[in-house]
Amino acid sequence: MKKLILAISMLITSTAAFTAGRDTINVVGSSTVYPFSTVVAERFGKSTKFKTPKIESTGTGGGMKLFCAGVGIDTPDMSNASRRIKKSEFDLCAKNGVEDITEVLVGYDGIVIANSKESKQMIVSRKELFLALAKEIPATDGSEKLIVNPYKYWNEINQALPATKIEVMGPPPTSGTRDAFAELVLESGCKKFSWIKAMKKTNKKRYKTICHAVREDHVYIEAGENDNLIVQKLTANPNAFGVFGFSFLDQNSDRLQGSEVDGTEPTFEGISDGTYPVSRPLYFYVKNSHAGKVPGILEFLKEFTSEESMGDEGYLTDKGLIPLGEEKLNIVRKSVLSLTPLKL
Repeated sequence: MKKLILAISMLITSTAAFTAGRDTINVVGSSTVYPFSTVVAERFGKSTKFKTPKIESTGTGGGMKLFCAGVGIDTPDMSNASRRIKKSEFDLCAKNGVEDITEVLVGYDGIVIANSKESKQMIVSRKELFLALAKEIPATDGSEKLIVNPYKYWNEINQALPATKIEVMGPPPTSGTRDAFAELVLESGCKKFSWIKAMKKTNKKRYKTICHAVREDHVYIEAGENDNLIVQKLTANPNAFGVFGFSFLDQNSDRLQGSEVDGTEPTFEGISDGTYPVSRPLYFYVKNSHAGKVPGILEFLKEFTSEESMGDEGYLTDKGLIPLGEEKLNIVRKSVLSLTPLKL
């Protein structure tokens, strides 16, 4: 009995020390999910007794490293992600004692290739985007060999494209948007070459390197995790293009326009019904062991997954989020509020 009392006392002391050490929810991760989390955090801070959660834009990959580093007041409670958690990240979490994680599907977003409204709208295919941005491309003589990407101007790829330099600003390798862009755009364009597509079965590692590697000769310009910076640069340079989430295009539609990709423009409806080819789900992940220790976590989750927030007419749709739909949202909400652990 004495041992049991001592164990309970130590647990209470540990929890009190945790809470005393930090009374503000700490969220890191995706720059794409950042504006959605920020809006929810601000409303939560104003409408409850809890402090406004601290939201940091570190990129999906960077956020996962911080999130999976361990448990305790010096580690984040949640991590936003513009792609699903990788098995390697899930395993890293487990290795460092982060054993119970709840996955929250927030909604959907499209990745856009946008430019200034002062220029013509780009009409482009994923194959042409691969040829413009890949580090190596198939030889122009039709042989089954690769060459260093020689293209400097869009119309060198297709005469119907603009006679301007290829200049594309986008996220770095730590970004979930970069991962999704590589998979949904570059790889999709890469597979149009049958001999490369066949390589996926014989040499998957080589296939992925060819299809995902972005050129490094300053044609593709890494703009960090700040999508607002890309928007500013596009406004200043009408010939440049930027890669970012649809929500940022939606918020800057007075200055920017999205390119038509494979015959489809990026629209709310096109992303929602799947006709726009470059769309992806958005997530955040919760460290279950911090619930009840950092004040307000369960209450914040309730606000985030509420009908008023993530619903079809919720305030996050005003920020460009494509909602899940009522049935899917109810399933997500039930799982989240019960802190159901993710299994991969």
